[in-house]
Amino acid sequence: MPRHSLCLIALLLVAADWPQFLGPTRDGHSPETGLAREWPAGGPAKLWEAEIGAGFSGPVVSGGKVLLFHRLGDEEVLQCRNAADGKPLWKHSAATAYVDDFGFDEGPRATPSVVDGRVYTLGAEGRLSCISLEDGKKVWERHLAVDYPFNKGYFGVAGSPLVDAQRVYLNIGSKGAGVVAFDRATGKEIWKVTDDEAGYSSPVLAKLDGADRLIFFTREGLLVLDPGTGKVLHQRRFRARIRESVNAATPLVTNDQIFLSASYNTGALLLDWHKGEPRDLWHNDSSLSCHYNTPVKIGEQLYGIHGRQESGAGLRCIDLASGQVRWSKPGFGCAALIAADGLLIAVTEGGDLVLLDPTPDGYREKSRFAALGQRKPRPVAAPPALADGRFFVRDGAHLSAWELKKK
Repeated sequence: MPRHSLCLIALLLVAADWPQFLGPTRDGHSPETGLAREWPAGGPAKLWEAEIGAGFSGPVVSGGKVLLFHRLGDEEVLQCRNAADGKPLWKHSAATAYVDDFGFDEGPRATPSVVDGRVYTLGAEGRLSCISLEDGKKVWERHLAVDYPFNKGYFGVAGSPLVDAQRVYLNIGSKGAGVVAFDRATGKEIWKVTDDEAGYSSPVLAKLDGADRLIFFTREGLLVLDPGTGKVLHQRRFRARIRESVNAATPLVTNDQIFLSASYNTGALLLDWHKGEPRDLWHNDSSLSCHYNTPVKIGEQLYGIHGRQESGAGLRCIDLASGQVRWSKPGFGCAALIAADGLLIAVTEGGDLVLLDPTPDGYREKSRFAALGQRKPRPVAAPPALADGRFFVRDGAHLSAWELKKK
């Protein structure tokens, strides 16, 4: 299966790991093979489950360890467990006073990134931390709200850190420091650019015309930057006309093309990047308008969630090249998607695990299991992880591990 949005970080990883937001190549793809083609009526086997705190931060897996960043009481906690049995190994805690303006959730939003024995976390108030994967000890820490004062936004700080061999990249959203790069070993600032406010999308590092490029989807729109210097190579406004809106889905990059999608009557855009001269291939609000879930590309199609969360979103397949809708499944609801071993795995907001045959010929559901559907108090909003045949998913109260390998 082809890899899209290839990140330099992937060169440092074990193939079975899921070390960052949206997986090894930050595009929802897993290199896993040997997965079960169907599940029994009772669903896949549950390996273990643990009680957890609040947050929308997804689990990550590295070297047989699963890490979850969540909130317990007045602390943001990075908890490390054995991935096979859930046994606690260590935890790192830091005080937090974050209050959500809408009462949704007061835990961290950003998913950690693991690179070369270090875990990088970003709290809801803007605490950027580097933690040792071996023992949970703090290596360095930055209080971004102090160093780069920024507007809180609607739902706190949410973009997951992007880390390569040298730097940590963030859309902070401060004046003169819309995007900032930090030395990943020390936390010292390397460069900062633009006045772009922070969105809820996470950035990617990809090849465009054979060169490494940073792609950010900020609150204002698209930013393409040189990772070494921060030089702005392209900047384009792409956002809703109303202020009460968010850009949340992560950009997808493939074959020198950038795909962006947002809700709030914004729509989707496919942009061709050729010799640094971007050109629109198509742009509309009818193909695939994503609220917060990022679609995945399989073959020449995109599979993603179309429509606002509050208005009954559905699953959809479109041709990437043209934006033509191949099929829709209304009422599917918001869902996080992972492509692996020729399959599409979904975790719906209602707590169902769904196994799909990804084909442009029509919606083909192979198995469905209400794994978390009866859980309270919160729906499933965090992205899942897949590593060593184990599928890790969380809601607002539990982290569970499921066996997806063939028996």
